[in-house]
Amino acid sequence: MSENKPRILLGSPIHQKPLILRQFLDSLLRLKRNDLELDFYFIDDNEDERSSLLLQEFKETRNNILLHSSGFRDTYIRNDSTHYWNSELVWKVANFKNTIIRHAETFGYDYLFLIDSDLILYPETLVHLVSAEKDIISEVFWTRWQPESMLQPQVWMHDEYNQWELLPGEQLRPEEIQSRFHEFLAKLQLPGIYEVGGLGACTLISRQAIISGISYNPIKNISYWGEDRHFCIRAAALGIPLFVDTYYPALHLYRDSDLSKVEDFIKQTTANKAPLVESMSERESELAESNSISVDLATEKQGDIPIKSDPGTIQTVPRTIKRPKLTLSMVVKNESPRFLRQVLEEHRKYIDEAVIIDDGSTDDTAAVCLEALQGIPVHLVHNTHSKFSNEIELRKQQWEEVLKTNPEWILNLDGDELFEARFAQEIQSMLQESQVDLYCFRLYDFWNEEYYREDTYWRSHLSYRPFLLRYRKDFNYVWNESPQHCGRLPQNIFELPHQLSDLRLKHLGWSKAEFRLEKYLRYMQLDPDGQYGWKEQYLSILEEQPHLVPWVE
Repeated sequence: MSENKPRILLGSPIHQKPLILRQFLDSLLRLKRNDLELDFYFIDDNEDERSSLLLQEFKETRNNILLHSSGFRDTYIRNDSTHYWNSELVWKVANFKNTIIRHAETFGYDYLFLIDSDLILYPETLVHLVSAEKDIISEVFWTRWQPESMLQPQVWMHDEYNQWELLPGEQLRPEEIQSRFHEFLAKLQLPGIYEVGGLGACTLISRQAIISGISYNPIKNISYWGEDRHFCIRAAALGIPLFVDTYYPALHLYRDSDLSKVEDFIKQTTANKAPLVESMSERESELAESNSISVDLATEKQGDIPIKSDPGTIQTVPRTIKRPKLTLSMVVKNESPRFLRQVLEEHRKYIDEAVIIDDGSTDDTAAVCLEALQGIPVHLVHNTHSKFSNEIELRKQQWEEVLKTNPEWILNLDGDELFEARFAQEIQSMLQESQVDLYCFRLYDFWNEEYYREDTYWRSHLSYRPFLLRYRKDFNYVWNESPQHCGRLPQNIFELPHQLSDLRLKHLGWSKAEFRLEKYLRYMQLDPDGQYGWKEQYLSILEEQPHLVPWVE
């Protein structure tokens, strides 16, 4: 470190909406510097000229700002649900960050503070991070990655985003993972400095780390998504520990709607009071503060469930259940020549009953369901005419038929979806978890037998979606009344305590060209203007050479 004032370079590649960028820049002006010498390095990657103008105006009022144009005008798609990245955008940003790192090294800065342009900082943040004297340390911030999901920090302990402690070679049961996950969240709500396995977006990097070779370059034998993962793995390989500070959590303007939180955040900071986490629901707080999990073992139950088909034939099959009952809920139509038998033969390993809506099949789909699930109670309802053109009507019918069977846990899957193999072992403990009512999983869109698709329009595996729900009789379920893309489950289920699972779900429905063509024609017929979905995604279905990623079981 230099003998005089520590020299800090604050760097940020910026591709941002004007309203959010304005708040970001104002936040930087509020940063306390004390004995720090602070310079700025911005890379203007904006497609909105108003954002570029804001950066130019910011530069003209000061003499310590380096502003470069990226030379790109790429479109970065985001909405009030989530953000859509592709590999090209990720590694473009990685190159920007590497450029800033090299600048900090060349001009002898003591620290580089890399920060994303959608963060609002507490004024004490930079001074406090420098005082920690760590080679790599991030300030924490909390985000709902999906609008109704729980708050999570941007740091993790291992792999891509696993937020629990794990010793080398340690094998954990699902309930232990659950317990450690809540412990991790609870710990990060307490002011302190903690060692982590991964971090990003608001990171102070020392000169020592920079000259050691830290960078955002991709590690060729690592397939993890995102440049931050590769940065953190490289740091660990270089022997540089990673830390997160939780004294002054930043405010993340992940959505336009988050702008409404800025005023209150600023009031808290000017009152010299460090804001902690965005208000959590009472139930969410209980989960985050829990240090243990109590498991209620279900009492043994026996019952006969009717198997009903449209012609009126009813039979009963006795089945003994020694844990909470798991009901498979599914809508099918002309699935016989596809993946239905393969999928059901996998599901039968762990389900206790099935409720299936045959939505107007003209083949032997119904017979395949009964054959594949022979010996398991099946409640099969046949619609003479398909209801899919008004999906909300179909989904409500599916829900009501499930409720007739007095369900405990509901697993809602389509006829072309199946979990990776270890789901069959781990589901038993998940169903006995008394503090979780909803599990969310990542869904991978397979484009052939061994590869899934990943690009701007096909990134479902980068977010978590609800598929496994405990039915609560005292909960008022509310539906999204949309004729298409209304959701398989009621829209307010995220009000229930929920958990993200690292178990992966395979979606086989896109894995053959003829199936993709059928789906394309169906979407263009039912929603030609993309009113209920995403028209650009519809159009991308027939791309001849999309970006594919190999699946590793």
